[in-house]
Amino acid sequence: MFPGINQKQIEKAMKQMNIKQENIDAEEVIIKTSEKNIVIKNPNVVKIDMHGNESFQITGDVSEEFNEEDIKTIIQQTKCSREEAVKALEENNGDLAEAIISLKNS
Repeated sequence: MFPGINQKQIEKAMKQMNIKQENIDAEEVIIKTSEKNIVIKNPNVVKIDMHGNESFQITGDVSEEFNEEDIKTIIQQTKCSREEAVKALEENNGDLAEAIISLKNS
């Protein structure tokens, strides 16, 4: 974890501070937002319990997937291809209205 620091000492200090760590064997982590899904493949997930407050540390290969309804709306409004709709969403940071406007103006 930290170069030059004994792992057993770290674990002992964490136990004294009542901090518990647990590795979670996850295959994929998906964070759903109103605009997109953030997908983390090959995740390394650590659950940390500090005085009853649980938090998660997640690392891995991150990608974004846009809401399928947004993609369909763009296609319906602009008559573009699925690939063009996804590209417009990416270029406009997931903003549906801006994606449609950018396609209609091109």
